[in-house]
Amino acid sequence: MDPITPPIDGGHKSTHNKIKELNMRNQTNKLKIIAILFLSFIGFTSSVMALKTSTEMRTIKKGKFTLNFICKSADFSEEINQKLIDTFFEVYPTLVKTYNKKSPKVVTFVVDPEYDGVAATSDDKVIFSVKYMSSHPGDIDVVTHEVMHIVQAYGQHSGMPGWVTEGIADYVRYAYGIDNAGAGWRLPDLSEKHNFQNSYRITARFFAWLELNHKGIIQKLDQAGRDKTYEEGAIWKKLTGKTIDELWSDYSKKPALS
Repeated sequence: MDPITPPIDGGHKSTHNKIKELNMRNQTNKLKIIAILFLSFIGFTSSVMALKTSTEMRTIKKGKFTLNFICKSADFSEEINQKLIDTFFEVYPTLVKTYNKKSPKVVTFVVDPEYDGVAATSDDKVIFSVKYMSSHPGDIDVVTHEVMHIVQAYGQHSGMPGWVTEGIADYVRYAYGIDNAGAGWRLPDLSEKHNFQNSYRITARFFAWLELNHKGIIQKLDQAGRDKTYEEGAIWKKLTGKTIDELWSDYSKKPALS
């Protein structure tokens, strides 16, 4: 038999190649693991972001009225959410009955972290700021002011000036609000710098005085907005026998609300 001749470097090369191949496989596996971990991290981050901006929707019906409630922030206080809902059902039916029985029976509230204001109303939808409501959790009668805008429903070309619209909404908050004191909200004392066209609380105080001295005038003003019969000069004379300037003069002399 021929003696077995050992391969010249053959075994060494085969072992070297196997080690090299094994290293390459290990490197590939490491890259796969890194890729899987990266994709998992991206998926987790996306899930967290989705959770932070998740939209919670619920529909609450009581009697003739339905509230579609949408909260776009998972971190927003559930206690405040409930207060918004409770205030709607306590105040809105009364305002509908008092001012406009044709008001929508289905209303939508949206609590939105992207909205930078306080609150705003469009048709039958009210949007609330997460930032504002989180920092002013007691200012729940923002609901009262805003849902009155739904009731007003003046539409375009009503002739109703903004100072009257907002003055009525704040008067309604003053008259029907459920916890203005808790929010530190009140009508301001009359100042010589005030004017009936200042809007919001300043006008609302004037309207409270008007209602005290001319019972039912706020309801008539509100109805004039929907009927599109508001005339800046004529309506005050028609409802009170005096011009708006004469009424303000009388108010300025005796502004007491009791």
